[in-house]
Amino acid sequence: MRILLDSFWRAVAYCLRPRVMLLSLLPLGLMVAMAALLGYFFWEPAVAWTRATLDSWPLLASFWGWMGRLFSGDVSSTLAQLVVVLAATPAIVLVSLLVVSGLMAPALTRLVAARRFPMLEHKKGPSFIWSATRAIGLTVLALLALVVSMPLWLVPPLVLVLPPLIWGWLTYRVMSFDALAEHANAEERATLLRTHRLPLLAIGVLCGYLGAAPSIVWASGLLFAAGFFVLAPIAIWIYTLVFAFSALWFAHYCLDALAQLRSQRAAAAYASDRSPAIAQDADRAIQTQWGAP
Repeated sequence: MRILLDSFWRAVAYCLRPRVMLLSLLPLGLMVAMAALLGYFFWEPAVAWTRATLDSWPLLASFWGWMGRLFSGDVSSTLAQLVVVLAATPAIVLVSLLVVSGLMAPALTRLVAARRFPMLEHKKGPSFIWSATRAIGLTVLALLALVVSMPLWLVPPLVLVLPPLIWGWLTYRVMSFDALAEHANAEERATLLRTHRLPLLAIGVLCGYLGAAPSIVWASGLLFAAGFFVLAPIAIWIYTLVFAFSALWFAHYCLDALAQLRSQRAAAAYASDRSPAIAQDADRAIQTQWGAP
């Protein structure tokens, strides 16, 4: 419990550091850059195709005529632009978050290691391909578990328990592995993940509930279209900040647990090395007091 609470408060404090705040703003800059690039090459063709598709629907012909009488502007053109923006935004956000998450987690782990554990030895970890393959496999398992558990979501309490539990398990398996990748060998990782399974799972579940908070912002943006372009960047920033907090919490916990494990093993090895010498000293003391047999 001590290491759990200590790592939590340290993760909160690290989130207020300027470096972490700047990293959390990276998705916004990346999203703007991607939107500008895609807009430069594909904006006009996408809007033209969307408008032609909307105009080709017979059921909407009367609706366009009615809207044209109410408003003086080109309603179908404006709606086509809005549809393109709403369709492209989730894809841009997803790509931005994936790219930044791949860059943020190692950077935050190195930050924690450099400030708290500068003497912690780096041992050979898994390759990038193996880590990525493992993360993809675990993600597929989590998605399958979500699909299989969907009928249970009809039971009111379970819909608030099962999805965060599944995402929490995925977060715990992926982020704890990544936090130990650069410092622990395979045996140390297996030992720590087995010994600290429940606390790490609890961290994952709590981070899963925190990750649901931006969904409220997304829903508000979709309900109130006028504020969508303001609420969407806020939701992206919250997503990234939650991800940064999760990475920092796992990094503090896992590296602290690794340091304690190595300290305990070093103390045990020192005691085992000293025990023969202590036994010999005791034998010499007995021989001196009672005489050699």
